[in-house]
Amino acid sequence: MRGPLDGLRVLDLTGTMSGPFCTLLLAQLGARVDKVEPATGDVVRHLTPGRTPAMSPIFLALNAGKRSIVLDFSQESDRELLMSSLPYYDVVVHNMRPQAAGRLGLTAEKLAEVGSEALLCELVGFGPGPYESRPAYDDTIQAASGMAWVQGNGGEPAYVRTAVADKTAGMYAALAICAELASRARGGQRRTVKIPMFETMVAFATVEQLGGLTYRPATGPALYPRTASPHRRPFSTRDGHISLMLYTDRHWAAFLRTVGRDDLVTDPKYATLTGRTANIDDVYALVAAELRHRTTAEWLEILNRIDVPHAPVRSLSDLLEDPHLLSAALFREEEHPTEGAVRSVRAPFLFDGRHPSDLAPAPTLGQDSDAFRRTHQGAAGGAGHQPDIDAAPLDGTGPTSARAASPTERVTS
Repeated sequence: MRGPLDGLRVLDLTGTMSGPFCTLLLAQLGARVDKVEPATGDVVRHLTPGRTPAMSPIFLALNAGKRSIVLDFSQESDRELLMSSLPYYDVVVHNMRPQAAGRLGLTAEKLAEVGSEALLCELVGFGPGPYESRPAYDDTIQAASGMAWVQGNGGEPAYVRTAVADKTAGMYAALAICAELASRARGGQRRTVKIPMFETMVAFATVEQLGGLTYRPATGPALYPRTASPHRRPFSTRDGHISLMLYTDRHWAAFLRTVGRDDLVTDPKYATLTGRTANIDDVYALVAAELRHRTTAEWLEILNRIDVPHAPVRSLSDLLEDPHLLSAALFREEEHPTEGAVRSVRAPFLFDGRHPSDLAPAPTLGQDSDAFRRTHQGAAGGAGHQPDIDAAPLDGTGPTSARAASPTERVTS
């Protein structure tokens, strides 16, 4: 099944995680994504060991369905090649520092000059202001945005154990690109989209955590009491752990009657959502005490029967055998040209009840460089140039030997 972005041509000039996650989403939605890398490759190729060099598991996951083109932007010929290719694309995405992007000509004005109508999406660490030129990575943005403070519950700060800032910025960028493409279909004329990681994560973190700081003057401290409770964690059972989310009044009444505490059903501390939120530590303590009396299997049967939200605590390896995920066919096995048998995760989108077509395996470094050069070489200066790249598929035989510009030009991870 072709995705809704089938036919969209994307030039991916991003590295590490935020930009590649954005373009992965676009590829999963059907877009054709051409990824430009330095001769050393995207740094993510080398993050963790793979079966072969420069093919880490994270790279395989982030860059499925893309083509790899090696360009050396320290060479004038490759900078000209980049400019000559721009009219072919509908979207150009980068996560470089503003100064570096400007030197390469990745501006709305330069795109227009070379005859490109592409939407330019810029993933930056910070928007206009005092921090604009600073580099940014997931950890630094988690700290700067308040996310690490929230995760530490206002005490010892802690990072969320996933690249939440990178992936959130990538999702916002993909959403903004789709929104702007929809606007263009209705006659809109904007040429750029900018996603600043810092501002994005502040918006992401504060939507439910601003608390009493919402009001002027403040009516209380920040933090959402339920998520701030030190007792908010999976509950211990007699033989393991389980997650239980008693949210609505009905959930609570059903649970209290099940454990023989009918006397608390009308207690103001437990009867309403407002009362439970105000007394969240006592609420969690009550649940924890009750769940210790039965095994996980017993609780799963009981909670399913009374229809309240719950879940076993799965490890990542457990997910591979989860009956729902097996039914949904979310995981698939494929044969990678260099890595052998690998496992990948399908796009979670469903269109008319179906997943979009599976993506091709992640590319080896520079595998499509030769075809890209054959298509675009010599086209520099041809305003409005629209090469028929589909007549010359990007199936180059290997990487070039050009030395690429330093990855420190990037402003975000």
